[in-house]
Amino acid sequence: MEGGAIVGHGQAGRGHLGITRVSLGPTIGIQAIALPDLRPEPEVTKDFVRFVQTVGGRPPIPAPRRVAHPPFVQLRGPTVCGPRSASPSTPTDRRSTTDRRQRLSPALDLRRLRQPVAQVRAMDFTDWYHHAFGKHSPWGDEDSPAVVSAVETTLERELSATLMRGGARPNVQKVRQGATLVEQGEAGRELFVLLDGVLSVDVDGEPLAEVGPGAILGERAVLEGGLRTATLSAVTPCRVAVAPGDVIDMAALSELSEGHRREDPRA
Repeated sequence: MEGGAIVGHGQAGRGHLGITRVSLGPTIGIQAIALPDLRPEPEVTKDFVRFVQTVGGRPPIPAPRRVAHPPFVQLRGPTVCGPRSASPSTPTDRRSTTDRRQRLSPALDLRRLRQPVAQVRAMDFTDWYHHAFGKHSPWGDEDSPAVVSAVETTLERELSATLMRGGARPNVQKVRQGATLVEQGEAGRELFVLLDGVLSVDVDGEPLAEVGPGAILGERAVLEGGLRTATLSAVTPCRVAVAPGDVIDMAALSELSEGHRREDPRA
């Protein structure tokens, strides 16, 4: 960058696949079979560069199953891939993290490029297992839908551990898809740790973000008079740990709250 303008760009890095563990008496690990990384040419404008990369592979062992397309039976394992995600959004970009077309602008602190900003949080196993093979993948002619949410912060990870491993064990609730966990304006002083699933954060009827496992929610009601400042609704089936608001230091809650003022464009 020179004078606030993008004068060059590049893309590096590759996908890394883990192993499949199989129990045959002793448990053994077998390396997954990688597919070539898909890396189309970046989209370049005067304001941003958008990089897209898809990585993935398939299990190294057979997976006999019925499938939804000809030949209607498959022995080879289904294709597994990461989202066709792109570069991080700018600090002032408050769009929902389900928009995976995030941008690099001259205002972006380039040191953030090594930090993930979004991740896949949920999938339909049945649909994937019986659908993702052959051309029905990014290596064929289809890109799989994905529920993407913001990555929890380091502070949230630390506070989540405190809440889950502290004195009194939190109460764990299940929230069905489409149900509301809390309504904006209602009274409440509990903290929530999202264990599984994706929650939508809405303020004044406007969706501002979607958050996934590891997120801590509800701290602003503890700090700001006991009234919920947002409505939390389940995008997918969720499990939520509920803990008293006084189990976390107020200074830590204040720091957490500063990053959760999604309705404030300065946040």
